This record gives sequence, structure tokens and C-alpha cells, in this order.
Amino acid sequence: MLSPNELKKGAIIDVEGAPCIVEKVTMQTPSSRGANSIWKVRARNLKTKTKVDVAFRSGDTITEPNFERRPVQHLYRDASGFNFMDSEDYNQFALDASALEEEGGFLIDNLEGIRALVLDDEVIGIELPPAVEMQITECDPAVKGNSATSRAKNATLETGMVIQVPEHLNQGDTVRIDTGTGKFVSRVSKS
Repeated sequence: MLSPNELKKGAIIDVEGAPCIVEKVTMQTPSSRGANSIWKVRARNLKTKTKVDVAFRSGDTITEPNFERRPVQHLYRDASGFNFMDSEDYNQFALDASALEEEGGFLIDNLEGIRALVLDDEVIGIELPPAVEMQITECDPAVKGNSATSRAKNATLETGMVIQVPEHLNQGDTVRIDTGTGKFVSRVSKS
């Protein structure tokens, strides 16, 4: 059981019998005396992928579903979906592409650092690492004289995802992308 002040992004809670992952928590303290603080939570249902908004007051208790996080590696993508391997017992499993619409653009072959969300011995979703590194497969060529602080341009990554990158980057460069926002973080230097 959790209290509202213990909620944070990434926590798994039970909302009306469905497991949901917390995406955002805001707290409001009313100005009148004796009023309870209110925690407004934006969560995503892990089974249906729908957004859920719920509010809790001081003194409420929040149920946590019986789930576990297991380290997994993304192996490859095929026509049926995404294939993973459990890093502890080496069992392989697949998830439909429709179940990973938001995460699919970040999943490159052999990506590690992913955690599977397992509820009642069934994988219901994944958690991505905070950032991933991917190669730019297509973008306009760099223009001589453009600096790192100049305008941005569209770049297509190896998964087909399109992001904005600084104008000085080229096809073949490797970039780090924040998985929470889907935005460019930095260029990865070649070693």
C-alpha cells in the first residue's frame, strides 16, 4: 500500500482493478484551513494503453498490483512484433507491435537495459532505459559553417523514427535520444 505522497513517475498502481503506470504527479494544497492536499495523477493503463486521470487526498491508500520488473534484452523485430529475451533465465517471448506503439521507435536490435513489467506471470509491457543511442540513416547534408547551436532539421533513425537534430549532424552519426520525450540529447562521439 502506498500513500499519495509516495507516488512518483514510473510507479505501478491499481486503478479500478487495472494496473497503471504513473506518468505524472502534481500536488495541490488548498489555501483554506483544514483542507486536504490533493495529488493529481496521470497514468497509463498497462493493458489497454489508455490514459487515466485520478486524484488522491491526504490519508488515501493506493493499492499496488502484484507485479515484478525483470531485466530483458530486445533481440529483433519481425512481422509478428518485437522479440525479447529474459536476461535472468534466457527465456524468449514476443510482444505485438500494437502493444508497443510508443516504445517501438526506440527498440533497436540487441538493446539492453529494458525491464519487462510482469503481472501474474504475463508480460504486459516494458520500461525503456532513460536514453538510447541510434544511428541517423537519412537526413539533409550538413552545411559548412553551421554550428551546434544553429537550427534543427529532421533526421530519420535506424528504427524509422523521425526526430529533430542540430543542422550540423550527418547521415551515419550516432545520437543519444531521451526515451521519455523522444528528443535529441547529444551526439555520441566516435571512439
